[in-house]
Amino acid sequence: MAPDALVVGFDLDMTLIDSRPGIAAVWDAVSARTGVHVDSATVVTRLGPPLDHEAAQWFPPAQVPAAVALYRELYPDLAVEAAALLPGAAEAIKAVRRHGGKVLVVTAKNEPHSRLHLEHLGLEVDEIAGDVWAEEKGTVLRAHNATIYVGDHHGDMLGARTAGALALGVPTGPLSAEELRAAGADVVLTDLADFPYWLDEHMLTTRLAALETQLTALGSLVVAFSGGADSAFLLAAAVRALGSDNVAAATAVSPSLPDAELAPAREFADSLGVRHLTPRTDEMAREGYRANDGDRCYFCKAELLEVVTPIAAELDIAHVATGTNADDARAGFRPGIRAAAERGAVTPLRDAGLTKEQVREASRRWGLPTWDKPAAACLSSRIAYGLSITPARLARVEQAEVALRAVLAETGVPVRNLRVRDVGDTARIEVDADLVEAVEALQEAHEAVLAAGFETAEVDPKGFRSGSMNDLLPEPSRFR
Repeated sequence: MAPDALVVGFDLDMTLIDSRPGIAAVWDAVSARTGVHVDSATVVTRLGPPLDHEAAQWFPPAQVPAAVALYRELYPDLAVEAAALLPGAAEAIKAVRRHGGKVLVVTAKNEPHSRLHLEHLGLEVDEIAGDVWAEEKGTVLRAHNATIYVGDHHGDMLGARTAGALALGVPTGPLSAEELRAAGADVVLTDLADFPYWLDEHMLTTRLAALETQLTALGSLVVAFSGGADSAFLLAAAVRALGSDNVAAATAVSPSLPDAELAPAREFADSLGVRHLTPRTDEMAREGYRANDGDRCYFCKAELLEVVTPIAAELDIAHVATGTNADDARAGFRPGIRAAAERGAVTPLRDAGLTKEQVREASRRWGLPTWDKPAAACLSSRIAYGLSITPARLARVEQAEVALRAVLAETGVPVRNLRVRDVGDTARIEVDADLVEAVEALQEAHEAVLAAGFETAEVDPKGFRSGSMNDLLPEPSRFR
C-alpha cells in the first residue's frame, strides 16, 4: 500500500459520540415493557461490547433475542437525537480528510442505527461496519487496509492489533488511559480534540521515513533544482539519505528563469556541499512551447529532462528527480508531470505522499531558508495562453516584476506574492489579496510596470492566485 494511502477507523459509542443518555432511555423503556429490571445507569458505564452481551446480563438466555429486538425497535425514537458529539469528533474526521484519507466507522452497534447517529450529527464517513466486536473489528479493518483504529475499549485495541493497525485509545469511555495502554494501545490521547495535532505529526514522521527509504534505494540522483521550496527540500533530503557525493543539483538556465533565482540556488546547493550544474535549455526551440497552449509545460519539462538526463548519465548518476509533491499529483491535468514521467524522472516527494504543507514544515524544522519561500513559477507562466512565448515577452515581465517589487519595498508595502501577468498589451498585477487596495492606489506601482513596455496596467481585484492564467482557458478545470 502506498505510504499516503491513509485509512482511519473509528469506534462510535464513547469514541465519536456520547450515546449514554439515549441508551439509558431505551433500556428504561425495555425494562418498563418487559417488567425485567435493568439498571440503565450501570449499563452506560460499560458500553462497547455487542448488544446481546448486555442483554444477557439482565434476561434469561431464552428471552435475550426478544429483548434485543425490542431494544432495536425503540432505539431510533429514543436514542438518536439524545446523542451528542464528543469533543473533537468532527475535527478528527476533518483532519483525516485534510490528509487525503478515508474514514471508517467500525462498531458493535448495528449499521442502521450507526448511520442514523452519523446523519443526525452531520458526520460524513466513507464506510460503516456494524455488529462487529474485538477480533471481528480487526477483520473489517484489514479488509479496508486501515492503518489506524481509534477506540475507547479493550475490544477496540484488540481489533486494531488483529488488523496490524496502530491502536489509538481515548479514555472517554469505560477505560482509563492506563487501562487502554494495558489493553495494547500504541498511543493514548486525552480525547479526540488532540487527534488532529497527533495525526499531523504522525503523517509527517511516517512520510519523511518513507522518503528516506526511497532515496536510499535510489542510490544516486540529480535533482532538477528550480530553487523553490519543493526541489530545495528534496535536495536536502537526498543529501541526508545519500551523502553529498551521490547527489547533484541541476538548475536549467534559459530566458524563462528569472535572473534573481540563479544566485540563491547556487548558494543553497553550495551550503549542502553538492555539485551545482547550470545546463542551458532551449525550450524556445520547441514549437509547442512557443505556441503557449494549455500544454506548454509539457514541452518545457520535456526539454529539461532531455538535457539533464544525459548529464546524469555522464556523471554516472542513476536517476533524475523532480520536486513534484503529492498535492501536484492530485491537482488534475499536469502536462509537465506527464512529460517527466515519460522520460523516466522519479518523484520521491510525491511517492512518499508529502504535501506542500508538509514540505514547508519539514523544511522549517531542518532550518532550510526556503521553508517559507513564496511560489516562484517560471516566467512563461505569466504569459496568457494563446500569446506566443518570446524572449522579449519574458524579459518585459521580469523587468516589470523587479521594478514593482522595488517600488513596493521603497513605499513600505509588505508584499509576499507578486505576479505581473501579460495578457496582451495589458499587464495584470496580482499581489496578496489584503494588499490589492494599497497597490491599486499607488501610482508609482503602475508607472513601474508601464515603464517595462506595457501599454496599460491594472491590479487584479481577486489578488494573487497560483495558476490564475488557467481561468482564461476554454476548459479551465482541466488545467487545475
